[in-house]
Amino acid sequence: MLDEHKAHKAVLAYERGWLAFSLVMLIVFIALIAYTLATHTAGAIPAGKLERVNPATVRTEGPWANPTQAVVQTGPNQYTVHVLAFAFGYQPNPIEVPKGAEIVFKITSPDVIHGFHVEGTNINVEVLPGEVSTVRYTFRKAGEYRIICNQYCGLGHQNMFGKIVVKE
Repeated sequence: MLDEHKAHKAVLAYERGWLAFSLVMLIVFIALIAYTLATHTAGAIPAGKLERVNPATVRTEGPWANPTQAVVQTGPNQYTVHVLAFAFGYQPNPIEVPKGAEIVFKITSPDVIHGFHVEGTNINVEVLPGEVSTVRYTFRKAGEYRIICNQYCGLGHQNMFGKIVVKE
């Protein structure tokens, strides 16, 4: 009887140890999730604050309507570029920007989902009809950068290219 009592106490202690370990791990995981949400979503755009456009009129109204006025200087060394991704090209094309300037790309589509990937950079966004995808980048080197669509958008997808010319 005494051995059974000792064995029962040992099993209870073992179970309590695992229960305590599980609770500590649960608290650690919850703390990590809370920390990640607090720090990694601080600069994100809150829900409902996304910039939207009407895909039916984006080609004829607003800043995407005139490709000759798509590159706008917004500050001393800052530019906003309004890019329209459509089947199967980009407008304006080519995009000319100065080296070292902060460029804000505002990209949208009037038709289907497209990709906007600038080779040799970390610019890679998904472009949805009716929504404006915004990305900032500073080109440190002059030269030509190719834009490719990395979202299948139809039969001419493989021919969808654009070009950014970064000038001294």
